[in-house]
Amino acid sequence: MVEYDTVAIVGVGLIGGSIGLALRERKLAQKIIGIGRRQQSLDVAREVGAIDHGVTNLANGVSQAQLVIVTTPVDTIAERVVQASAACPAGALITDAGSTKAAIVAAVDAGLASRRSGPRFVGSHPLAGDHRTGPEHARGDLFDGRVVVVTPTEHTRPAAITEVSGFWQALGANVRTMKPAEHDAALAITSHLPHIAAVALAAATPTELLPLTAGGWRDTTRVAAADPELWQAIFTANREHVLEAIDLLDQSLASLRESLEQGDNETLRSILETAAKRKRERDALGD
Repeated sequence: MVEYDTVAIVGVGLIGGSIGLALRERKLAQKIIGIGRRQQSLDVAREVGAIDHGVTNLANGVSQAQLVIVTTPVDTIAERVVQASAACPAGALITDAGSTKAAIVAAVDAGLASRRSGPRFVGSHPLAGDHRTGPEHARGDLFDGRVVVVTPTEHTRPAAITEVSGFWQALGANVRTMKPAEHDAALAITSHLPHIAAVALAAATPTELLPLTAGGWRDTTRVAAADPELWQAIFTANREHVLEAIDLLDQSLASLRESLEQGDNETLRSILETAAKRKRERDALGD
């Protein structure tokens, strides 16, 4: 893994802040520059040790960076990547941390089409996070043992794939490579649908019954507390695949409903056993 002289993080919230802390703890960067819209948030990131310096001007922030990581909401990532590519050194590597990929990498490829010899971009998605936001919740071990999906396209240079994979591995992650569209279809089921289910359950629970909720409700709805604006952008960006995932959940709920309506305990038990088995299989994989 290369030790970078300067790394720029565009959007220093939970993910960006955790990247900064991980870089510092592993001594992988001499200088970490945070770039954001609000100086107050950048000051918090500096206080927790995630960055050395924070600026609100993107061009100034990336001007000396060998590595740029864009961790803004998904609906702004492509624009920020293209802006960064125009201001950072020609040999720089740029990646992102967006939860959707196809639209982002397509927009970036189009935006960089006239600058193929300039900074290199490879899409990434770390499957790690928290329902809390902000640099104050950043953790240097957030990526330990977690999967990061890297999503190159036909325009991606092989050396850039190797470097971005090495970067995430150096932060403790396990890297998988997928096509952007394959990523979006898979994550609609494994990440976006669980959020939909948590939101639906939380929204369906009457306020007067909240004192009667216990561990099951709290565990199931934990992610519903996440930033609504952030998740609105994710659902919108991956709309087609999320709708397909909701159809799968609808089918599963319909089977449960039908077994209850018909008093079909055998089918009901079979569904419960299948679900329990699937959960055990996932738990056996570890983090």
